[in-house]
Amino acid sequence: MFGIVRPCRHRLGESLASQWMAHLCGLCLALRKDHGQFARIVTNYDGLLISVLTEAQAAPGGAGAGRRTAGPCPLRGMRTASVAHGEGARLAAAVSLVLASAKVRDHVADGDGLLARRPVALAARRIAGGWDAAGARGGSAVGFDTAVLVDAVDRQGGIEALAGPGTPLLTVTEPTETATAAAFAHTAHLAGRPANAVPLAEAGRLFGRLAHLLDAVEDREADAASGAWNPLTATGTPLAEARRLADDAVHGVRLALREAEFTDGRLVHRLLVHELGASVDRAFGTVSCAHGSHPYAPPGSTPGAPGGPGGPMPPEPPRRDRRGLLAGCAVWLGLACTCQMCCGTFEDPWSRQRRDGLCSQCDCGNCGDCCDCCDCCNNCCGGDGCDCGCDGCDCGCSC
Repeated sequence: MFGIVRPCRHRLGESLASQWMAHLCGLCLALRKDHGQFARIVTNYDGLLISVLTEAQAAPGGAGAGRRTAGPCPLRGMRTASVAHGEGARLAAAVSLVLASAKVRDHVADGDGLLARRPVALAARRIAGGWDAAGARGGSAVGFDTAVLVDAVDRQGGIEALAGPGTPLLTVTEPTETATAAAFAHTAHLAGRPANAVPLAEAGRLFGRLAHLLDAVEDREADAASGAWNPLTATGTPLAEARRLADDAVHGVRLALREAEFTDGRLVHRLLVHELGASVDRAFGTVSCAHGSHPYAPPGSTPGAPGGPGGPMPPEPPRRDRRGLLAGCAVWLGLACTCQMCCGTFEDPWSRQRRDGLCSQCDCGNCGDCCDCCDCCNNCCGGDGCDCGCDGCDCGCSC
């Protein structure tokens, strides 16, 4: 999976985590249904934001919203699940294909890894061309012209070729901003809320800026070692200036979202306000998971004690629906092949108990000093049943 918004399940809480997974699975299944099995490899965390935005604006039962029951999948421990279904997921699939095509072309141009070999590069270009065509068909089906995305990709190379020391960094990020602004704005039309198009276009523009900036920050050292082009290095932009631009973009997204109307905007607020700020912190090497209470901790638990804020969670009671040896081995193989055992959380193949991935970097005992609302101990925006939206938060946290 790739993307800059990679939420910590502990911060999301049970309800929002389920919704997030429904959109992730919905994007994956929309790619398979409309474009074939191979297209599922472009499933990404940022693409599902299109589906999230569409559903958040749509009226219940509208074209942009909906749920259906999907069959068993290794990523869900071979269980069925309710997944997002509708025009939002199809738009997310189309956008993901076109942007993944751009990413492949970028890697080919840089000669990364095996793509430095001519036969592999030719094959990659053919795949990218197929994704462009598939994305155009998918976008057309929901009234979205992907030409704006393709045009942005085509202009990016020319802008980078002309950029040098002293070139404003925002000149380099403009094509990405234009592409994401168009995708975000179209969610308003799918959901039947045309008045939201302008503020969502602004949120999308700033999100595209952030995506480009954070990718440049994270790749800066690797690009320097390999000699690849990097916007920060090419324009001579210091990290402090990149951080200022990133923080301004996060603030701008927050303000733009306040101008839009949502049927249920809790997940949008969580991802595009709180988690987007955490993505900036992660990219620049600052704190990225500073909440003190585990969302699943029982009320009244003691800090530091099992199940309490800052303490380990008590073990789950043993389950009676254990899998047999062969069935468990089959699920284990699926989990291993899809990296679920490394990232995120998963069900034990045999006992079905919840396990944390090996690469989990979330330190749930590291509570910041900012406040006792939103992103800290009460975790109100991620809590089940909370619709506060954090509009009344007057502390110093990222509300």
